[in-house]
Amino acid sequence: MNNYQITQWCARFIREQVSPGDLCIDATMGNGNDTLLLSTLAGEAGRVLAFDIQETALANTKKRLLDAGAPENYTLLLESHTKIDRYAAPGSVSCIVFNLGYLPGGDHSRATRSSSTLPALEQSLTLLKKGGLLSLCIYSGGDSGFDERDAVLPWLASLDHRKYLVIRCDYYNRPNHPPIPVLVLKL
Repeated sequence: MNNYQITQWCARFIREQVSPGDLCIDATMGNGNDTLLLSTLAGEAGRVLAFDIQETALANTKKRLLDAGAPENYTLLLESHTKIDRYAAPGSVSCIVFNLGYLPGGDHSRATRSSSTLPALEQSLTLLKKGGLLSLCIYSGGDSGFDERDAVLPWLASLDHRKYLVIRCDYYNRPNHPPIPVLVLKL
């Protein structure tokens, strides 16, 4: 498989991270691709919490999970990712996934914003267990995302290097503001 898409690249590391029985969070469920991956990897003994504020995202994700025969280990929440700390205990989550930007095929004005993303990312660090992974796909473009990208990247750079390993990659020779994949490991 050619891992040229940002989501495929991040999925490689998610596959290495998540084990059967793990608790995982898809903080931006979108069309359900990451929710399905997490559900499959966590298995019957695991649990996946998926968040989105758009009913379309919830419906698309539910259909994707049902069509794929995913284990029934997920809870789909029509809720902002700013509330993820209400659903999981500190130090309990193996993997948390964020795809920043707008719902593919959806309304571009309904995109993630730094005002909600940064508090959700702060909560994520608390929820991750030692050795846990935070996966970020940062999308930016003319109609959304520059402000969010420009707030999230310095926040990531400011994380205490004794507590977190932040790995940022770039599609360096791609035009038009390519997405930025980032992995954060809790040490």
